[in-house]
Amino acid sequence: MIDQLFGSKTRVKLLGLFLNNPSRAFYVREITREVEEQINSVRRELANLVTVGVVKSSTEDNKVYYEVDQGWKFYEQLREIFAADDKIADDTKVSAKTWAKKFANLGYVRVVIFAGKLVYGSDSPLDVLVAGDEISEIKFKNLAKSLEKDAGVSLRYTHLTFNDFYYRLSVHDAFVMNVLRAKNQIILDPENIISEEFKEEE
Repeated sequence: MIDQLFGSKTRVKLLGLFLNNPSRAFYVREITREVEEQINSVRRELANLVTVGVVKSSTEDNKVYYEVDQGWKFYEQLREIFAADDKIADDTKVSAKTWAKKFANLGYVRVVIFAGKLVYGSDSPLDVLVAGDEISEIKFKNLAKSLEKDAGVSLRYTHLTFNDFYYRLSVHDAFVMNVLRAKNQIILDPENIISEEFKEEE
């Protein structure tokens, strides 16, 4: 029914993506992957949405990013139509779900945190922090390079043994806490090791 109302399946998918991720900006390759539509169709509908005013664009690192304009006069009404809280994504610049699976396959990985260049609005000095054991150094570096390619930026990353990470967490070590005090996304933490007090501590 919504497709008929808005006249384009691609447009509906784009509106759903933007309205359910109001704090995120996406570049075209991300958008095409998320909505699973042809890039020409995506570009055409993006141009239409920008012209209407519901979506705005900006340029960063030679890439054009698109995001919903929360100041648009019909934003709230349109958001109600497309509201789907269970689909609201995080603020990462790559797919958190996809990368959680990839990091989980590295070894006995217990914690993965994205921050810095991978999270919109983060001022963390580190972009990726991984804690776990039996992690191959070569596989870790190869996965990090793949992540850099997906994000389109060079990254600062490290991995710690779990005991080292947990000790640093327990004593509020500056290296770990600088990441947790900045805006971040917990990509993997199946044991809920990082409690809310660490995630939200000022």
